[in-house]
Amino acid sequence: MRHTALAALCLAAAATVSLTGCQSGQDKADSKPDKAGSSSAGSPSPGKSESEAKEPFAGLTGAEIADKAVEATTGASSLRMKGDVPDDESGSTITIDMALNRQGECAGTMSMGGQGKADLIKVGDTVYMKYDEKFLREQSKGEKKSDVDAAVALLAGKWTKMSAKGKDAKDIASFCDLDTVLGDADDAETDASRGKTTTVDGTPAIVLNERDGKERYTLYVATEGKPYLLRVDSASAKDPGSLTFSDYDKKVPAQKPSGEILDLDALGG
Repeated sequence: MRHTALAALCLAAAATVSLTGCQSGQDKADSKPDKAGSSSAGSPSPGKSESEAKEPFAGLTGAEIADKAVEATTGASSLRMKGDVPDDESGSTITIDMALNRQGECAGTMSMGGQGKADLIKVGDTVYMKYDEKFLREQSKGEKKSDVDAAVALLAGKWTKMSAKGKDAKDIASFCDLDTVLGDADDAETDASRGKTTTVDGTPAIVLNERDGKERYTLYVATEGKPYLLRVDSASAKDPGSLTFSDYDKKVPAQKPSGEILDLDALGG
């Protein structure tokens, strides 16, 4: 359980860094055309071609687009976060696919280093989790074999529950809160530059390039509808990873699991 809570914290931090930590310096105008050949300066004029007139975010700098993306993303009532991020403590990669909202509900899966999977659901003040055998054994390395075998026999493939207010589940419960995950993203400053236009899972997007010292980040912002953040790639040597964001403002499929549920709080006395 302790490893899972740490993983949740790492993922929450990674999501927050995607919107804040990679944005530094003062806003500055981007006077160069992007790689797609569109100009970032000025509004469409009668003398411009039809393609130029339809340029997404015409006349806005990369920093101004990033500000709009942060405003839209932090204003969402829910979203789905999917991808791989590093876990500094274990040195492995955490893979996540999680939907969460501002009511503190969440539903999805997570794994570490590709070793097994854990399902997570939070409804109200209760956290439900289900681990497969591979995940349990990987997270119990170094423990006595008899203890690991006993834990696997007790937990593998079974839904468990804990109070979200309890010590063991508090960190996981915080991760399920979208307000906590996004943190203070709306207070960030950025010096992002415009890049080319592309698509992310079929959604038209514009690329923003961000630097923080030697670290480089690539942000993808939706060009149709609200300017939501669609994806963040980190080329950081220390913390490489990629996260995609989707299902904005959609209902989170968080429901109490059916069937028998093992009460871990009761077992812990």
